[in-house]
Amino acid sequence: ELGWTESIPYLDRPPSPLEFYREWVSPNKPCIIRNAISHWPALKKWTLAYLREVVGPKVVSVAVTPNGYADAVFQDRFVMPEERQMPFMDFLDIVEKKVTSPNVFYVQKQCSNLTEEFPELVCDVQPDIPWMSEALGRKPDAVNFWLGESAAVTSLHKDHYENLYCVISGEKHFLLHPPSDRPFIPYELYQPATYHVSEDGSFEIMDEKSADKVPWIPLDPLNPNLEQYPQYAQAKALQCTVKAGEMLYLPSLWFHHVQQSHGCIAVNYWYDMEYDLKYSYYQLLDCLSKAVEVS
Repeated sequence: ELGWTESIPYLDRPPSPLEFYREWVSPNKPCIIRNAISHWPALKKWTLAYLREVVGPKVVSVAVTPNGYADAVFQDRFVMPEERQMPFMDFLDIVEKKVTSPNVFYVQKQCSNLTEEFPELVCDVQPDIPWMSEALGRKPDAVNFWLGESAAVTSLHKDHYENLYCVISGEKHFLLHPPSDRPFIPYELYQPATYHVSEDGSFEIMDEKSADKVPWIPLDPLNPNLEQYPQYAQAKALQCTVKAGEMLYLPSLWFHHVQQSHGCIAVNYWYDMEYDLKYSYYQLLDCLSKAVEVS
């Protein structure tokens, strides 16, 4: 009723900054943009062999979990991955299945890891998306590089960023909910914890005892427990697949759950959102939802 479509629309070309702001950012509507990154050298160059040659023995941060779920609710904890420092080529050996491991590996460290950990790759993409920077009047807060196994899943969550998600190779599968679905999406507070590898190679979950509890969504949208969370039945999920060479505009405060094809490579740009009337409406909806849950 608020104007969401049944499916994510496609644009055949990147829009002008003014058009993009008016048609997509201001109404907070997602879209998939074709031909926005077709000029990037990365689309042709970024094979795993090329990445091995360019980044090779450099030590990078890799998220390691026993089950593919990093930053997700598990055993009544909000569990974060082990952040393992390892040579990039050792990580590629696992992705290419030259080495087998019972665990799941994912280069997914945000905090602008493309520019911080992989600066040798920036020249194959762009430091920002010019028409988005002009539309918003700012540069991105972070540019992130993603590469991982198909078992790596991003649990349902939202971000305070305007997100341009660009797939270089493979596919990303997104399940999206508009911010207006907040009343139907459960949040609970969880003790934060981190996976640690014990001496025998198994994982144990260690509480971060001094940290505050984390609000997170316990529900798996692919297999929701409607007996436990009956209100989720009223939510309307949108699903889309972003293919190599395509860019998803994921508006701020939209809930998203992400899966990928094996070895999928992507780069995303996080632009800080405007804390305007839309944000105030969301905060109101959030507060009302919490009040109803308490009552």
